[in-house]
Amino acid sequence: MIFSRKISNSTLQYKQKFIRKASVSSMVLIMLSSLLMPNMGNSAAQGESSLPTDKSALTTMDNIDPLYANPVIDKESDLTTPVPHHKVSGHFEGTNKKFNFYLPPKGKFSGRFFQMVYPLQDENATDMNVSFGVDNGAYTVQTNGGGGYMVDAAAAKFSKAVAAEYYGWSGRIYGYIYGGSGGSYQTIGALEGTNGVWDGAVPYITGVPTSIPNNFFIRAFARFVLEKKAPQIADAVSPGGSGNPYAKLNDMEQSVLREVTKLGVPLRAWEDYSYLLGLKDSEGLLGLLAVLRTIDPSYVEDFWNKPGYLGTEQSALGELFRSSKIDYNSNITQVVRNAQNGVTSLTLDSVPAVSTPSYWLDYTLFASDGTTAVGKLSGSFDPKTKVFTIGEGNSEAVLNAVSTGAKLKIDNRWYLAALSYHRHQVPKALDYTAWNQFKATGGTPIYPQRPLEIGPLISGGVTGGATYNGNIHAKVIMVVNLLDVDAYPWNADWYSAKVKSALGDRYDDNFRVWYNDNADHISPARTSRLVQYDGLLQQALLDVSAWVEKGVSPARSTKYKVVDGQVNVAQKAAVRKGIQPVVDLTVNGTDRIDIKAGQTVSFKVKVQVPPGAGKIVKTEWDYAGTGDFKVLKIGNPKDTVELKMEYKFTKAGTYYPAIRATSQREGDIKTIFTQIQNLGRVRVVVH
Repeated sequence: MIFSRKISNSTLQYKQKFIRKASVSSMVLIMLSSLLMPNMGNSAAQGESSLPTDKSALTTMDNIDPLYANPVIDKESDLTTPVPHHKVSGHFEGTNKKFNFYLPPKGKFSGRFFQMVYPLQDENATDMNVSFGVDNGAYTVQTNGGGGYMVDAAAAKFSKAVAAEYYGWSGRIYGYIYGGSGGSYQTIGALEGTNGVWDGAVPYITGVPTSIPNNFFIRAFARFVLEKKAPQIADAVSPGGSGNPYAKLNDMEQSVLREVTKLGVPLRAWEDYSYLLGLKDSEGLLGLLAVLRTIDPSYVEDFWNKPGYLGTEQSALGELFRSSKIDYNSNITQVVRNAQNGVTSLTLDSVPAVSTPSYWLDYTLFASDGTTAVGKLSGSFDPKTKVFTIGEGNSEAVLNAVSTGAKLKIDNRWYLAALSYHRHQVPKALDYTAWNQFKATGGTPIYPQRPLEIGPLISGGVTGGATYNGNIHAKVIMVVNLLDVDAYPWNADWYSAKVKSALGDRYDDNFRVWYNDNADHISPARTSRLVQYDGLLQQALLDVSAWVEKGVSPARSTKYKVVDGQVNVAQKAAVRKGIQPVVDLTVNGTDRIDIKAGQTVSFKVKVQVPPGAGKIVKTEWDYAGTGDFKVLKIGNPKDTVELKMEYKFTKAGTYYPAIRATSQREGDIKTIFTQIQNLGRVRVVVH
């Protein structure tokens, strides 16, 4: 059935086939495209259209991607949890894309929606996001995403028609998109590729075209060289440390630490070196190696055989790579099978000594002649028993070829080669200053460069083809965390410069960067050394909506400098700006003290909120640094809090006492939303 209705304040006639699973609803309309978006290659088969390449082809409220031309509502229900709301669930006909709309009760709607995007999410919004939307008069939109932003744009546009009918709303409905990590790619794609679909955005923990796979390989590179020295680096950058992480490192180790630091790995993040180095990562930060092998299959042989690569470089670092290489052939002496005659394990006549992580190994099955490769074999081996256990994902052809007398090649050639791939991916664009360390005078790369820059290929697939030109079509507050080792803090500065170049004197009216200290990529916070950043994101969404709807300018961008890949922020709240409180904690007037057991020490703290950013509503103390925070009442909320405390340490050990401060814009001590945290920490060594 085709419906048609003229929307108030518009000269356009909206027409769209609209299907419900149980019944046909009348008078629910969305736009029929008057300008169809071009597809790129086999994008239709992949379920995602391409980003438009010119302004005239921008996705707007007047056109729609043909892949998502037929939204289908499958179910509507009134729910009471997590808060009362009306849920609309559906899909786009002919695709596997689904959506959910979570609409507040009719008396609470204020004419806006919030939409979180992420490539790997499903269509079910979290209870927190639904509750936050309802609390602020907004409905929530979520799809099961994928590459690009086009399905999210289609859902956003359709949601406006659904909401208009449900509420009897004749005015404008404002939309706000936000996403972190991979979702930041989609958000930036949406900002550059659409106009009028969303009015504002909050991209956070932001990636750039060089981030994937380089950032992970860079950290694995640091692990390979610096894992044994990581504890002393961590001690140097921790509160009360020497501040010199290069001390006690040899020349090669210092060089590698400087290299990864200039590339953007935050120095202070080394305090949590287990996460930074991927020591508990099941793939050791090299999960994207399969992509590298597919896109650049000749790289491994070039690395180990051609000049300019660490596989051949005559240096201490090159020697470390060569001495760590495993390229070993074993004979299969026994094959164990289960009751179904499936191979479960095999015994080898000999195995190599392994110095790199065992999961950095490849296993290749060869016929008994030792020259005919059958294929890759997944699994793991125990060097003590010489038993190889068959893993998952093996092809029948390879498993059928497993037999006594066949050979198994064990090597780590690809994994080692990937560690310095970033040296051979120097961006052609000159504004990636983190890569200047790999350029000679005149800008020529000092290392051989691969035929393709992989990062832009990957980011293009996630964004929907965005070029990161900075030509945004909505108001934006970008939120970035200073201890983020997955999406480096300098990324925000780089994109901010792009926006400034594109918008010129319109920049200040459309863009902000808020840096958030003592937070990394993960939410909720992984350790007590970090703060939760969801509250700051929520406030950013509210502030960008006030910016759009009421013309209320948000807090100024954080004051910072980028020096050799590191983002340094001002120390005083009034100078730093942004909206995060600043915490200054000392013990006996300094950041470290050595005492005897039984001695009492004095703590002094000053917490300040940047002007106009809110009030301190809570302080919590953790004297032992174990994460057991206890609330200390501070009376009425205020923009500056100064406290003095004493504590007696009775047992020997090294402690990191901490105070966690929370601010809230209106000084609301009861709300669970928009709580913005920061930490102050010191070191107490008790003898």
